[in-house]
Amino acid sequence: MSLPAATSLRRTLLRRLAAPLSLLALMSGLIAYWLAWQYTQHVVDRSLADLATAISKQIQIAGPDAPVTVPPLAQAMFSDPVEHLVYRISNGETEIAGDHDLPLQGTNVRRMHYAYVFETLYQGVSVRVAQVRVPQPHGNPIVVEVGQPVHHRFRIAAEFLVAIMMPLLLLLLAGWVIVWRVVNQQLNPLTDLADSLNRQTHTSLEPVDETYVPVEIRPLTGALNALLGRLKTALDGQRKFIADAAHQLRTPLTAVKLHAEQAVNAREPQKVSDAVRELRAAADRAVRLSNQLLSLARAEPGEQAARFVDIDMAALAFETGAEWVPRALAWHVDLGFQRLDDPENDTPLMVRGNPVLLHEVIANLLDNALKYLPPARADGGRITVTVSQTIADGVPMAEIIVEDNGRGVPQGQQADLFKRFFRGDGQSESGVDSGAGLGLAIVHDIMTLHRGSVHYEDAPEGGARFIVRVPLNMKRPGEPVKRTISAMDSAHSEEPAKKPAHQAPIDL
Repeated sequence: MSLPAATSLRRTLLRRLAAPLSLLALMSGLIAYWLAWQYTQHVVDRSLADLATAISKQIQIAGPDAPVTVPPLAQAMFSDPVEHLVYRISNGETEIAGDHDLPLQGTNVRRMHYAYVFETLYQGVSVRVAQVRVPQPHGNPIVVEVGQPVHHRFRIAAEFLVAIMMPLLLLLLAGWVIVWRVVNQQLNPLTDLADSLNRQTHTSLEPVDETYVPVEIRPLTGALNALLGRLKTALDGQRKFIADAAHQLRTPLTAVKLHAEQAVNAREPQKVSDAVRELRAAADRAVRLSNQLLSLARAEPGEQAARFVDIDMAALAFETGAEWVPRALAWHVDLGFQRLDDPENDTPLMVRGNPVLLHEVIANLLDNALKYLPPARADGGRITVTVSQTIADGVPMAEIIVEDNGRGVPQGQQADLFKRFFRGDGQSESGVDSGAGLGLAIVHDIMTLHRGSVHYEDAPEGGARFIVRVPLNMKRPGEPVKRTISAMDSAHSEEPAKKPAHQAPIDL
């Protein structure tokens, strides 16, 4: 599918401003021509009527001597070749002076004082004639006619139009120049904005200066500044994460190298065996840290939201807990599961999410609880996974609580519990390495991706209590469930699910 061609804002503005301006000038010219024509007709008709009236006055003054005295006067008055005037003086029986072929009647008649003005044909040419009748004491009245070709008034109207249109054309030209300058000046902020954005780099991302930006463009610059701010925050977070990850990876990789050198240089079998065990432990820490970093990457919003399916959180919690029973038994820990809102466990808690990531949330919390149970209570250690349905802020939620009876988290460390690379101590009381401090950060990011929440509170017996809530996917009556995935078939939904859950443990 071909994309529409990009339009130029400058050309669009010039076209939409200059075109109406030109059309307005054209309409003004047409109106001016019409007014000039009307004015010319009135002036020419009045001039013809005045000439005919002047001859009629001379006839009245001359009296009986009119046939002798008037013709020389008329000949002198109408002899100007530029005006192309024709005349006729007659009494109905005899011609006194002028051209006897000039018609005595015509069309488009109008009266002007003592004269009648009409239009007729004379020698094949359209002429305008003014006619005045002079009554006589005896006999017929004398008829005086003065005519002029119509094209003469067209010439006069054209002269009027030129006189009017020349200033109008100059004003139109000045208007085009003003429009061009104003459009360019008003678009200069956009050019400055583009230059400012072109000067940005991936390391600067400074906000655009809005000091001289017009008010109409400030919503755009405000949105750009907000976007630049979000990008800068994301890039700063990414740089910090990469720096911290590189620092965290350096430690286990260095340990792997040192233990490998010890194994190579050892002479006694026992020292070689000890070095190999340490090498394997260091490799396990490096693999675990790598898996946690991959989990953080998968928890970033983006295409993960497109992979969401319908999941029964009750079944997911039960099956994930079942995977951890052998490890709990090996550590002499009682790992239990309970459903508070529905003891018979026949009502699914359907949510919309990524089964692999939600499976990792529960697995990380279980691994965290097992890791931090103190050895003094190894025989009496207890972890309980509780599933229920609750309402938070008016939204139905699936709630999963992972509770243990360990030592809990000190009050001063609870605020930083979900930060990346935060560790409450370097070594747990059970002697297990506390890891890189990414587990709870992974849980937090996954819950953010699923529009859910996770928070910590002290358990009644003094241990740790992590509460995870995910919004329920409330279907309308009669609407089928598209797909249900539990923890057992989540291993087939995505490639990363093939690894055991304990490979991405969570550490305080």
